[in-house]
Amino acid sequence: MKRKIINPVIKDTATFLQTSEESEGKVSDMEFTLMPGGGTPLHYHKSYAETFTAIDGDLGLKLGKNETKILKPGETHTVQPKSLHSFFNPNGQEIKFNVKIKPGHTGFENSLRILYGLAEDGHTNKKGIPKSIKHTAIVVCMSDMNIPGFLSLIFPVLKRIAIKAKANGEEKKLLNKYCK
Repeated sequence: MKRKIINPVIKDTATFLQTSEESEGKVSDMEFTLMPGGGTPLHYHKSYAETFTAIDGDLGLKLGKNETKILKPGETHTVQPKSLHSFFNPNGQEIKFNVKIKPGHTGFENSLRILYGLAEDGHTNKKGIPKSIKHTAIVVCMSDMNIPGFLSLIFPVLKRIAIKAKANGEEKKLLNKYCK
């Protein structure tokens, strides 16, 4: 399995330093590069904490709905489970940062591999979001990503779509194609 994956659509990279399997479930340890303007929407995870460390360049974190924190290289911040957060590149150049997930989460790791693979195969839009609602549902549920507010109303629908996609073998196809 590749250690470094590249999303050719948004130009980000993820390097797996230690997987959940390698650490016996203790941690998923990854290093990311993020292009100017890159980042994630506000979200939370129910089952794991994320520790962000800026390595090269400043890393922006949105914490809750109103707080913004800028991590300078070497600075760290941990987001506990069920805490709203997002990360972003506040600068005009590529940045590098580390994310440690505790406990480790194979679903998160696989969701990244699937997202980047779908992008490579032309199955995402220009923001890197899967064109297929089935693929989106699988990735969102697999990664334990939860979106607050209005979008939380569609989560039960996404969960049903993901369950159906798993039952009909679609999730397994994605895992076999992008995660082996």
